[in-house]
Amino acid sequence: MTHTAVFRFATPDARALYLSVRQEMGDVGDRSSVRVMLADDDTLVLEVSATDIPALRAALNTWLRLITIAVEMRELAVPSDVSP
Repeated sequence: MTHTAVFRFATPDARALYLSVRQEMGDVGDRSSVRVMLADDDTLVLEVSATDIPALRAALNTWLRLITIAVEMRELAVPSDVSP
């Protein structure tokens, strides 16, 4: 049985976040797979699948952390009071 979780992040920085994390897509374990894509200019989609719940949890922890770090770095690089 495959378990899947899908997260959609609505943000004007979706493209920048996608470019930040896409290079990590090839670096996943044997029990999980990850797809990161843009649904549109303002929506980043993270889809994580795994063969079991512990693998899904581990992959989600990793990928949600990667996206959080990308958001934090984007906020440091481009303060919210400045247009990109």
